Amino acid sequence: MKSNLTPLGPKADKDTVRRSNLSLVLRAVRDEGEATRAGVASRVGLTRAAVSSLVEQLIDIGFLTESGKTFSGQAGRPGTALKVARTGPAGLGVEVNIDYVSVCVVDLAGTGRVRLTEHLDNRGAPPAEVLARAAGIAARTLDSAREQELFPVGVALALPGLVSGGAVRQAPNLGWNQVPAEELFAASLAAEQPGRGALPVSSENEANLAALAELWFGGLDTIRSFLYLTGEIGVGGALVIDGELLRGAHGFAGEIGHVVVDAEGPQCRCGSRGCLEQYAGQAALLRAAGVQESGSGSGVAELERRARAGDERAVAAVAEAGRMLGRVLSGAVNLLDPDAVVLGGIYRNLMPWLSPPADEELTGRVVSGLWAAGSGRLRASSVAGDAARGAAALVMTGVLADPVAYADGRETG
Repeated sequence: MKSNLTPLGPKADKDTVRRSNLSLVLRAVRDEGEATRAGVASRVGLTRAAVSSLVEQLIDIGFLTESGKTFSGQAGRPGTALKVARTGPAGLGVEVNIDYVSVCVVDLAGTGRVRLTEHLDNRGAPPAEVLARAAGIAARTLDSAREQELFPVGVALALPGLVSGGAVRQAPNLGWNQVPAEELFAASLAAEQPGRGALPVSSENEANLAALAELWFGGLDTIRSFLYLTGEIGVGGALVIDGELLRGAHGFAGEIGHVVVDAEGPQCRCGSRGCLEQYAGQAALLRAAGVQESGSGSGVAELERRARAGDERAVAAVAEAGRMLGRVLSGAVNLLDPDAVVLGGIYRNLMPWLSPPADEELTGRVVSGLWAAGSGRLRASSVAGDAARGAAALVMTGVLADPVAYADGRETG
């Protein structure tokens, strides 16, 4: 009789166990912000002696620092305060969107240390040219990071569209199809910094990375299951369940912007008609409000200014977008049962006018009865998280998982 059980891996040796415990201790200090050896031992379930040995190794390889004395709240002498180092390995996140490129460097604590953003109209431009411009911005960001003794160990690209296997399979608003984004970016970045070692490049959908940034750095408190929407030129979506990103069978989950609202509606760049982003995307919002679209983001700022001033056309345009969002979201909530829906991107600043009609649709259409008006389940994203920061932090998950592998990560050349 054949077994369907997953094959067991090799038995863990002493080195494997120690590397795992180094990760455990490093993550415990990172999560606490500041901790003592005794506090870490209590949290991770190891002996004080074992934790002290692990801490000393992490200090030696430059991942932890210690200073002063702090009281743990327990009996005994005060302990030395441990913190993750502000220098050493770092993550580089590069968000390539329709009308801007944003690059962020984070340290071991997940703190954003360097940020460069340039407003560029990337629509219609050859993908290689767009990615070369992004690599140029990334190279300048790397220079700033090195001045702070930060040494990025990898790059994650945040890209708007269907991303799989290092390529953008489809990004309708950019006009990209089957673009080998990782390969093109890596080649351009290497050309920007000759003589330096090549950084490994990964890629992910930008909404997924923004959702991870919200999970890791936002104000969700105990919420671990939520649907995230980001409003830009398009409308991106991501789903986090029990603290884990749900990518789907092929990595394409979350394309809520292309849910059809009206089959006879406006033509969408994806080839369909009446998609949500034709009613709630940035271009549709500005057009309905009579605001001129701008590649610098000033169009959205003008829309917000008019809404605050009580301009009837602007308020009506945002309200109609909110209704359409609420209509589509109610179906997603009925299907997926998240604890919250988080609206980011341009939606965050438009919430005073967007939220009430969206909330009304959710209240009337969600069958669970948990989404009553004013329940707080529909909320704005935090200012602390965005796709570039999520991308950079995703790089650092590898460092936190196996610090020894990055112990000699300082660049040469």
